[in-house]
Amino acid sequence: MINNQIITGILSYGMSGRVFHAPFIEVNPNFKFHAVVERHHKSAHEKYPNVISYDRVEDLLNDPAIELVIVNTPNDTHVAYAEQALLAGKHVLIEKPFAPTAQEAARLYQLAEEQGKHILPYHNRRFDSDFMSLKEVVESNEIGRPIELHLRFDRYKPGIGAKVFKETKRAASGILYDLGSHLLDQAISLFGKPKSITKLKSTFREKSVVDDYGHVMLNYPSGVNVFITVSLLVADPQASFVLHATKGSYLKHRSDVQEAQLLEGMLPNMPGYGEEAMDREGVLTVAHTEDIREKQLLPSLKGDYMKVFDAVYQTIRHGLPYYVRKEEIIWQLEILEPTK
Repeated sequence: MINNQIITGILSYGMSGRVFHAPFIEVNPNFKFHAVVERHHKSAHEKYPNVISYDRVEDLLNDPAIELVIVNTPNDTHVAYAEQALLAGKHVLIEKPFAPTAQEAARLYQLAEEQGKHILPYHNRRFDSDFMSLKEVVESNEIGRPIELHLRFDRYKPGIGAKVFKETKRAASGILYDLGSHLLDQAISLFGKPKSITKLKSTFREKSVVDDYGHVMLNYPSGVNVFITVSLLVADPQASFVLHATKGSYLKHRSDVQEAQLLEGMLPNMPGYGEEAMDREGVLTVAHTEDIREKQLLPSLKGDYMKVFDAVYQTIRHGLPYYVRKEEIIWQLEILEPTK
């Protein structure tokens, strides 16, 4: 074992545990994948023969070897399990949504401070290839000051999903919490706290009891407007990133390949991981004058979810600031939580 590794336990070995967490802590030399909770079917040992499989969350939290707990359970359990982990003396990496409300999030941060531990949001989509490419365009100022940005997450899933916690009325359910939290985090990472918001959500799927369409408009002090749209009923997905600025425009379809690669069994340290196909470039239009415009294809940056775990390590071991700030989570949840 490498000295100073962070001994890590994962609270669930469902899709997120198998795809977004286990492969990363397994190949990152700064972590050791020590244990997982598998209540029913035991399958983690097939890929990770040395991992301990616990039947209950409480058993994993009582393991004295574990220093970091990844909370990747259903949305409405995040707060309770994060509290238990902190009280057990563990650092916590918690999936989105961080909590159902800003008040609950603030309480978790306060508890972490009291326990002398870190609680860190898992917002991996800041490291999608397509979003990082958009961010580079914004920060380059090549097309001037942003005027409007459209962020979309389009899917076509007309049936009711098998994941009960996503399809029943409970805390932090519905598409705005599920997919909207990703886009809100991206918008906040670019522009900070909005000056005003307009939010709407609707339900269109037959027999659905949660929102399956959502739209949020964010207005910023600089004047830029961000339009966020998420839907489970888009048969023809639109461009997911559309930026208009004072000197040009940028358009990019959702094209990050990491999730698909991970589902196929690719590990994040393999050649080609995170690299988009060459025909998925973004389109940058620069307006030199009113009549002269130049279009160019911009290859995407390499997607890299390992940056999340590198940041976790640097924060826990060296006290460096984490890439998602407490205030950003509070702002996000103030927007997501139901209107009182």
